[in-house]
Amino acid sequence: LTPTILFIVFKQLDQIIIHQQVELLEAIIGTETSSKYEIKNHLGQRVYFAVEENDCFDRNLCSPIRSFTIRIVDNTGREVITVNRPLRCNSCWFPCFLQELEVQSPPGTIAGYVVQNWDPFLPKFTIQNESKEDVLKIIGPYATCGCFEDVDFEVKALNEMSTIGKISKYWSGFVNNVFTNTANFGIQVPVDLDVKIKAVMIGACFLIDLMFFENSLDGL
Repeated sequence: LTPTILFIVFKQLDQIIIHQQVELLEAIIGTETSSKYEIKNHLGQRVYFAVEENDCFDRNLCSPIRSFTIRIVDNTGREVITVNRPLRCNSCWFPCFLQELEVQSPPGTIAGYVVQNWDPFLPKFTIQNESKEDVLKIIGPYATCGCFEDVDFEVKALNEMSTIGKISKYWSGFVNNVFTNTANFGIQVPVDLDVKIKAVMIGACFLIDLMFFENSLDGL
Protein backbone atom coordinates (compact mmCIF):
# COMPACT_ATOMS: atom_id res chain seq x y z
CA LEU A 1 0.00 0.00 0.00
CA THR A 2 2.73 2.50 0.91
CA PRO A 3 4.48 2.56 -2.50
CA THR A 4 1.07 3.19 -4.12
CA ILE A 5 0.44 6.13 -1.77
CA LEU A 6 3.85 7.59 -2.59
CA PHE A 7 3.22 7.15 -6.31
CA ILE A 8 -0.18 8.87 -6.13
CA VAL A 9 1.13 11.84 -4.11
CA PHE A 10 4.36 12.39 -6.07
CA LYS A 11 3.35 11.44 -9.61
CA GLN A 12 1.94 14.85 -10.57
CA LEU A 13 4.21 16.97 -8.37
CA ASP A 14 6.86 19.17 -9.95
CA GLN A 15 7.18 21.44 -6.91
CA ILE A 16 7.59 20.41 -3.28
CA ILE A 17 7.60 22.93 -0.43
CA ILE A 18 9.38 22.06 2.82
CA HIS A 19 8.62 24.27 5.81
CA GLN A 20 10.60 23.82 9.01
CA GLN A 21 8.48 24.41 12.09
CA VAL A 22 9.46 27.13 14.55
CA GLU A 23 11.04 25.79 17.73
CA LEU A 24 10.35 28.27 20.55
CA LEU A 25 12.64 26.46 23.03
CA GLU A 26 15.50 26.75 20.55
CA ALA A 27 14.74 30.44 20.01
CA ILE A 28 14.58 31.24 23.74
CA ILE A 29 17.47 29.30 25.29
CA GLY A 30 19.58 28.39 22.25
CA THR A 31 19.30 24.62 22.73
CA GLU A 32 19.23 22.66 19.48
CA THR A 33 16.00 20.69 19.26
CA SER A 34 14.89 17.96 16.87
CA SER A 35 13.89 19.41 13.51
CA LYS A 36 10.30 19.05 12.33
CA TYR A 37 9.14 19.79 8.81
CA GLU A 38 5.88 20.09 6.93
CA ILE A 39 6.08 18.85 3.33
CA LYS A 40 3.54 20.56 1.07
CA ASN A 41 2.46 20.58 -2.55
CA HIS A 42 2.51 23.69 -4.75
CA LEU A 43 -0.91 24.71 -3.37
CA GLY A 44 0.43 24.80 0.17
CA GLN A 45 -1.44 21.66 1.22
CA ARG A 46 0.43 19.44 3.66
CA VAL A 47 1.01 15.97 2.24
CA TYR A 48 3.67 14.72 4.68
CA PHE A 49 5.15 15.53 8.07
CA ALA A 50 8.81 14.84 8.92
CA VAL A 51 10.48 14.43 12.33
CA GLU A 52 14.21 14.15 13.05
CA GLU A 53 15.34 11.44 15.46
CA ASN A 54 18.68 11.52 17.31
CA ASP A 55 19.92 12.38 20.79
CA CYS A 56 20.74 15.66 22.53
CA PHE A 57 24.51 14.99 22.27
CA ASP A 58 24.35 14.70 18.50
CA ARG A 59 22.21 17.79 18.06
CA ASN A 60 24.21 20.12 20.30
CA LEU A 61 27.80 18.90 19.93
CA CYS A 62 27.88 17.43 16.43
CA SER A 63 25.58 19.85 14.64
CA PRO A 64 25.56 20.47 11.67
CA ILE A 65 27.33 17.16 10.85
CA ARG A 66 25.14 15.19 13.26
CA SER A 67 23.79 11.79 12.35
CA PHE A 68 20.03 11.46 12.18
CA THR A 69 17.04 9.45 11.07
CA ILE A 70 14.18 11.51 9.65
CA ARG A 71 10.85 9.72 9.51
CA ILE A 72 8.33 11.07 7.02
CA VAL A 73 4.69 10.18 7.61
CA ASP A 74 1.50 10.92 5.69
CA ASN A 75 -1.56 12.65 7.14
CA THR A 76 -2.79 9.35 8.62
CA GLY A 77 0.48 8.79 10.51
CA ARG A 78 1.74 6.06 8.16
CA GLU A 79 5.53 6.19 7.65
CA VAL A 80 6.26 6.41 3.92
CA ILE A 81 9.89 7.61 3.71
CA THR A 82 12.90 7.13 6.01
CA VAL A 83 16.04 9.24 5.64
CA ASN A 84 19.25 8.02 7.32
CA ARG A 85 22.37 10.15 7.68
CA PRO A 86 25.45 8.65 9.38
CA LEU A 87 28.04 10.78 11.15
CA ARG A 88 30.59 11.72 8.49
CA CYS A 89 33.00 14.52 7.67
CA ASN A 90 31.87 17.91 6.39
CA SER A 91 35.15 19.16 4.93
CA CYS A 92 36.58 19.04 1.41
CA TRP A 93 39.96 18.27 3.03
CA PHE A 94 38.73 14.75 3.81
CA PRO A 95 37.42 13.54 0.42
CA CYS A 96 37.28 9.88 1.47
CA PHE A 97 34.70 10.48 4.21
CA LEU A 98 32.30 13.06 2.80
CA GLN A 99 28.55 13.11 3.36
CA GLU A 100 26.34 10.26 2.23
CA LEU A 101 22.65 9.94 2.93
CA GLU A 102 20.30 6.99 2.37
CA VAL A 103 16.61 7.30 1.53
CA GLN A 104 14.19 4.41 1.98
CA SER A 105 10.70 4.32 0.49
CA PRO A 106 8.84 2.42 1.75
CA PRO A 107 10.85 2.09 4.99
CA GLY A 108 13.20 -0.87 4.65
CA THR A 109 13.44 -0.57 0.86
CA ILE A 110 16.22 1.56 -0.63
CA ALA A 111 14.97 4.33 -2.94
CA GLY A 112 18.33 5.98 -3.50
CA TYR A 113 21.26 7.91 -2.10
CA VAL A 114 22.66 11.42 -1.89
CA VAL A 115 26.46 11.48 -2.10
CA GLN A 116 28.63 14.54 -1.57
CA ASN A 117 31.31 15.04 -4.24
CA TRP A 118 34.69 16.55 -3.58
CA ASP A 119 35.16 20.08 -4.92
CA PRO A 120 37.44 22.81 -3.52
CA PHE A 121 34.97 25.63 -4.27
CA LEU A 122 31.38 24.52 -4.87
CA PRO A 123 28.90 22.34 -2.97
CA LYS A 124 28.35 19.30 -5.20
CA PHE A 125 26.24 16.18 -4.75
CA THR A 126 25.21 13.17 -6.82
CA ILE A 127 21.74 11.66 -6.67
CA GLN A 128 21.88 7.87 -7.05
CA ASN A 129 19.15 5.26 -7.49
CA GLU A 130 18.71 2.15 -5.35
CA SER A 131 21.51 0.38 -7.27
CA LYS A 132 23.92 3.28 -6.59
CA GLU A 133 23.82 4.30 -10.24
CA ASP A 134 24.27 8.03 -10.79
CA VAL A 135 21.07 9.78 -11.89
CA LEU A 136 21.43 13.53 -11.31
CA LYS A 137 23.83 16.16 -9.98
CA ILE A 138 23.20 18.99 -7.54
CA ILE A 139 25.51 22.00 -7.66
CA GLY A 140 25.28 24.88 -5.19
CA PRO A 141 26.67 28.41 -5.30
CA TYR A 142 30.11 29.44 -4.09
CA ALA A 143 28.52 31.48 -1.27
CA THR A 144 25.42 30.17 0.51
CA CYS A 145 24.86 33.10 2.88
CA GLY A 146 22.03 34.45 0.72
CA CYS A 147 22.42 38.13 1.69
CA PHE A 148 18.66 38.81 1.90
CA GLU A 149 17.76 36.63 -1.06
CA ASP A 150 16.99 33.04 -2.00
CA VAL A 151 19.84 30.54 -2.40
CA ASP A 152 19.53 28.08 -5.29
CA PHE A 153 21.16 24.66 -5.63
CA GLU A 154 20.75 23.65 -9.26
CA VAL A 155 19.66 20.14 -10.21
CA LYS A 156 21.54 19.12 -13.33
CA ALA A 157 21.96 16.24 -15.73
CA LEU A 158 25.02 14.05 -15.18
CA ASN A 159 27.06 16.03 -17.73
CA GLU A 160 26.42 19.14 -15.57
CA MET A 161 25.52 21.07 -18.71
CA SER A 162 21.70 21.23 -18.57
CA THR A 163 19.68 22.35 -15.54
CA ILE A 164 16.42 20.48 -14.97
CA GLY A 165 15.38 21.83 -11.58
CA LYS A 166 16.58 23.34 -8.32
CA ILE A 167 16.45 23.20 -4.55
CA SER A 168 15.92 26.71 -3.19
CA LYS A 169 16.38 27.99 0.33
CA TYR A 170 13.90 30.84 0.60
CA TRP A 171 14.94 33.91 2.57
CA SER A 172 12.43 34.09 5.41
CA GLY A 173 13.20 37.45 6.97
CA PHE A 174 15.65 38.95 9.43
CA VAL A 175 13.83 38.05 12.67
CA ASN A 176 13.21 34.43 11.74
CA ASN A 177 16.79 33.85 10.59
CA VAL A 178 18.46 35.52 13.57
CA PHE A 179 16.39 34.04 16.38
CA THR A 180 15.62 30.57 15.03
CA ASN A 181 17.13 28.02 12.66
CA THR A 182 13.86 27.53 10.80
CA ALA A 183 13.99 27.42 7.03
CA ASN A 184 11.72 27.20 4.04
CA PHE A 185 12.77 25.27 0.96
CA GLY A 186 11.32 24.63 -2.46
CA ILE A 187 12.17 21.67 -4.68
CA GLN A 188 11.45 22.00 -8.40
CA VAL A 189 11.90 18.92 -10.59
CA PRO A 190 10.39 17.59 -13.83
CA VAL A 191 6.89 16.24 -13.26
CA ASP A 192 7.82 12.93 -14.93
CA LEU A 193 10.85 12.31 -12.69
CA ASP A 194 10.77 8.88 -11.02
CA VAL A 195 8.78 9.15 -7.77
CA LYS A 196 11.57 7.40 -5.87
CA ILE A 197 14.07 10.01 -7.05
CA LYS A 198 11.64 12.72 -5.93
CA ALA A 199 11.75 11.11 -2.49
CA VAL A 200 15.56 11.16 -2.62
CA MET A 201 15.42 14.87 -3.51
CA ILE A 202 13.62 15.50 -0.22
CA GLY A 203 16.50 13.78 1.56
CA ALA A 204 18.94 15.99 -0.36
CA CYS A 205 17.03 19.03 0.83
CA PHE A 206 17.35 17.97 4.48
CA LEU A 207 21.08 17.38 4.00
CA ILE A 208 21.60 20.80 2.38
CA ASP A 209 19.65 22.44 5.20
CA LEU A 210 21.86 20.99 7.93
CA MET A 211 25.14 21.40 6.06
CA PHE A 212 24.73 25.01 4.97
CA PHE A 213 21.89 26.67 6.92
CA GLU A 214 22.00 25.19 10.40
CA ASN A 215 23.61 28.24 12.00
CA SER A 216 21.05 30.86 12.96
CA LEU A 217 22.70 33.67 11.00
CA ASP A 218 22.84 31.74 7.75
CA GLY A 219 20.59 32.99 5.04
CA LEU A 220 20.74 36.68 6.01
